[in-house]
Amino acid sequence: MQALLFRPLYWFGNDGKAEVNDSLSLAAEPTYSNDGKTVTIKLKDYKWSDGTAVTSADVMFWFNMAKAEKANYAAYVPGQFPDNVVSASAPDAQTVVFNTDQAYSQQWFLYNQLGQITPMPAAWDMSAANTKADCSTNEASCPAVYNYLISQSKDLPTYATNPLWQVVDGPWTLKSFNADGHITFVPNTKYSGPVKATLKEFIEVPFTTDSAEFNVLRGASTIDVGYIPTQDLASPRPASTTPDQAGPNPLSANYTLAPWNLYGINYFPINYNNPTVGPIFKQLYFRQALQSVVDQNGILNSAAKNYGFATTGPIPLFPSGPLISSVETSNPYPFNIDTAKKYLTDNGWSVTAGAAATCVKPGTAAGECGEGITSGEALNFTLQYASGQQTITTAMQSLKSNAAEAGIVLNITPAPFNTVTGTAIPCSGATCTWEMGNWGGGWVYAPDYYPTGETLFQTGAGSNSGSYSNPAIDKLILDSTTQSGTAVMQAYENALAKDVPVVWQPNYTYSLTMVANALKGVTPQNPYANITPEAWHY
Repeated sequence: MQALLFRPLYWFGNDGKAEVNDSLSLAAEPTYSNDGKTVTIKLKDYKWSDGTAVTSADVMFWFNMAKAEKANYAAYVPGQFPDNVVSASAPDAQTVVFNTDQAYSQQWFLYNQLGQITPMPAAWDMSAANTKADCSTNEASCPAVYNYLISQSKDLPTYATNPLWQVVDGPWTLKSFNADGHITFVPNTKYSGPVKATLKEFIEVPFTTDSAEFNVLRGASTIDVGYIPTQDLASPRPASTTPDQAGPNPLSANYTLAPWNLYGINYFPINYNNPTVGPIFKQLYFRQALQSVVDQNGILNSAAKNYGFATTGPIPLFPSGPLISSVETSNPYPFNIDTAKKYLTDNGWSVTAGAAATCVKPGTAAGECGEGITSGEALNFTLQYASGQQTITTAMQSLKSNAAEAGIVLNITPAPFNTVTGTAIPCSGATCTWEMGNWGGGWVYAPDYYPTGETLFQTGAGSNSGSYSNPAIDKLILDSTTQSGTAVMQAYENALAKDVPVVWQPNYTYSLTMVANALKGVTPQNPYANITPEAWHY
């Protein structure tokens, strides 16, 4: 919803490719000077829906807020944006200048630093109702503005009426909003972008389950764009085709099937800071064993009907590109239950198929269970996963069965997506008790559009859900942000793939999109999960 109303400074996704889209961006690509340490941004001529210009002050508003409230920002990485900016200024209404603490990879800085920015309208610079503030020029006033905006954002029934949210620079504005997901948009008549909406309305309609949506689509409903559940495909995608190609379509009379693959990876985190089982998760051999019982190809072939591709490290294996290394291509931990058993037995565990393995050789020497693991401790864990999608449920049942054969007992429990994402978060201390959490979708590289990993795997990063920490990996991530080229990326990629910081899962096709046969402009679909209904037309 956000991107339809409030455009980011730079738009990513260009004709289906994972790259910056200059035509839909609010600014020209940055220029660099001062040995790469001065970054200058020139804004294009865009207007807010209240008629005021989108200016450098709106960018500074976002930047000051990011500095003041970085602890509340999921994309924040200590030492990076905005910490790595020594000074920022707006010399005129169309120009923003950032001076950084050192020279960075220019592609990385555009994709993963500047790509985070969404200019915020002056109408939001309020510390209370009818009380103006100056966050755009004074960072000290930003916390009060943040608290006010957050309080207003919690009042969901007023989204379509609260004046704050009506000042937009995107192609759409809200007509109506319901917290259950029924949302109606109408065109923003003041939109300055190159592609203006021709549809009179754009309506989002929620469904509680994928099967409920399929039943509506099957009835040749008035839905123009929907999503077919994988389990309702009569036949899988042929093995000879690529992930972006469609297989047999049971609704071909009314819809065209368009697989939507995102530029991302699928995994679920494990909680390294759990006071009880965290010491087990910190053992590389255990993570190798757990990864070895994930039958990615089997899940893709059966539950996913061959829609998707494996995840073997931090770089997506599709689409093909120079960043993908031979380590990821060959998969360092293919499915093998016997290998999983050997990882455990070689390191002090007694394994009996169908029962939780127990530590029989506590200690930190070679062949022993490792630091913090006591004699008799068992491999028995709770894995919460997102309910509502049969593919995920089937995959979790498969993992539970395979893991048990290797002596790893997984007690799988379904929960709503929001519950899983709200539970599996970075934490520490006695209350940090979650063990494993699978929200089902892993991570799309946004707003870190270049897959360098600082948001997910660097120590202390805001979206490092399991609190993974490895100083050697931190160094490789840092190298990838300051040096350009494939070699530095592959060094990071190979080391992380082998260290198994999370449990890699199949990267399922994001959605099997059904597009009404006469509707144009929906494809190619955005690899970062954005939609552009302003381009849709009959």
